[in-house]
Amino acid sequence: MTLTQEQMETVVVAEPDAGARLDRLLAQRIETLSRTRLKALILNGAVAIGGRTIRDPGHRVNVGDRIEVTVPPAEEAEPQGENIPLDIVYEDDQLIVIDKPSGLVVHPAAGHPTGTLVNALIAHCGDSLSGIGGVKRPGIVHRLDKDTTGLMVAAKTDRAHKVLAAQFADHGRTGPLQRGYMAFAWGAPDRPKGTIDAPIDRHPHARDKMAVRQSGREAITHWQVLERFVGPDGKPLASLIECQLETGRTHQIRVHLAHIGHPLIGDSTYGPGFRTKSALLSPGAREALSDLGRQALHAYLLGFEHPTLGEELVFRSELPADLARLRMALSDHGPGRIPTRKKR
Repeated sequence: MTLTQEQMETVVVAEPDAGARLDRLLAQRIETLSRTRLKALILNGAVAIGGRTIRDPGHRVNVGDRIEVTVPPAEEAEPQGENIPLDIVYEDDQLIVIDKPSGLVVHPAAGHPTGTLVNALIAHCGDSLSGIGGVKRPGIVHRLDKDTTGLMVAAKTDRAHKVLAAQFADHGRTGPLQRGYMAFAWGAPDRPKGTIDAPIDRHPHARDKMAVRQSGREAITHWQVLERFVGPDGKPLASLIECQLETGRTHQIRVHLAHIGHPLIGDSTYGPGFRTKSALLSPGAREALSDLGRQALHAYLLGFEHPTLGEELVFRSELPADLARLRMALSDHGPGRIPTRKKR
């Protein structure tokens, strides 16, 4: 629901709640607002106990305290809505799932102030955005690189954003989250499947790149070879690899596959040293690679628990036309069907 006027939420502290931090108690009792949003309301003087304004998020509550929270109308989003076509896979009053095309940046930033997915979602969702953090904007809980295609979910409400963000933070270790990718890589691993467990941090010299570094944050990618494409010498020239993430680091799949010696086809950032391999491709495959103009990565699988219905939703996306063409050119077997299997 879009807030059109100030609303009041009231919480009465029961005995089990006594001694709790104010911000934590409110986050537990008011499901429609995130803890970050509630903390901001406290700091802005929108929370009172017994008629006295409390501006300390760490204030300890007492039994019988009557807490009143004044929720102002959501402000208009700073990014403006833009009429950008979206491939919508699913939508309801809580969230929207889209199949992102190549070339679409997710969030406005330096160099991309407009023309982003956020701009498109603001225009499409309109009044159905109830205010994420007090602003009428979609809640972005995960991202895809500009040139990576595939499935993304965005929240329309603060509650949905809170629940989805928790699922993505868990990365499916204890919950239902699933994130699967199709990656076309140079060469082929000598095993059918495996796991890459290598921490990722900023590259020490190129700040726009990531790298495997012991100082980095934990990063785990599970992979399985689906197809191998041989070159004229009969050796694997390329492969189609399914990847599933157990963590969500920037450029994780691109960095991890390059780390094991199999960078993504078309990845000019992490695989430029493999450009000479393109000379071994058939003329049709070379043309498909030249026309691709991006890393060959597609987010084909997305599954999560609906934040209010409690149902598990699973979505799959077929390879986009440019990757389907590359697959056909690399193989005599045609594009086939994207395989599906149970979550690890």
